[in-house]
Parts: sequence; structure tokens; C-alpha cells
Amino acid sequence: MKLSLQSTLAIRSALKEATARFAVEDLSSKFTDFHIQAKSDNGELTIYDDDENELAKCIVEEWTDATENEMRHSVENSVKSELAEINKDGYLERLNIIKPYSFVLVDDNMETIAELLLVDDEKLIVSDELMKGLDDELNEFLKKLMEE
Repeated sequence: MKLSLQSTLAIRSALKEATARFAVEDLSSKFTDFHIQAKSDNGELTIYDDDENELAKCIVEEWTDATENEMRHSVENSVKSELAEINKDGYLERLNIIKPYSFVLVDDNMETIAELLLVDDEKLIVSDELMKGLDDELNEFLKKLMEE
């Protein structure tokens, strides 16, 4: 599902709004993750802290009445893309939050559906795309090592 420029900018704006106060305030002892929830009935994307306090919200018209599968795929790809865009200059790594912290996609019950981004102590950003196939590569490496 392709999003309009307006929707893409709305997602980016919500992510920046949700993280902005952590760029200036030291709230590290109170915070560990950003919880992102999307609703297909109204296209609403809401970002919460660990205590389920709303940090930011936007509407993505393309998600209104989308199937659950289409929407989840679109939310994951769109949010990951916008997080990468925001972090081009290392912005997310400079937030005053104890690492590791992550951005996770959650359902209506605030249960994690997918981890979208993890920022760890060594300032590496790890996503599902980077981790895909890692098990296979490690198994192949170990197999070759054991043969020698």
C-alpha cells in the first residue's frame, strides 16, 4: 500500500513529536519503549510510552478500512522508513533514554506484534530486516566449522 506524501509526513511528524521531549529532558529512569498502535477503522496511529500515556497521534487516510494484513505490513514498513529518515543524523541515538530502547508495534491490548526498531547501548540500530536469515547464516557457518 503506497502512502501519500501527506500521510508520510504525518507519520514522521508524530514520531518526532513523540520523541522530542526526550531530546531535551532526561527521562531515562522512567522510560524504555515507544509503543505504536494503528487502527484500521479510522486510520489512527498513536504512540504511547510504557505507562500508556499518549505521546503523539496522527491519521493515515490510506489505512482507513484496510484489511488487517495490508495495514500491518504498511504500518511496519512506513514507520520503519520514517524512523530511518528521522535518524539520518543520529537523532534517535542522542535521545536522553537509557539504552536499549525500542519502537514496537502493539495491538489494541498493548501486546507486542512486532519490534520495529531497537537502539542499543553501542548505538547500533537493529531491525527485523537486518536479522532476517541470521539463523541460517550462523547454522551454515557452524556446519562448515564442524566439518573442518
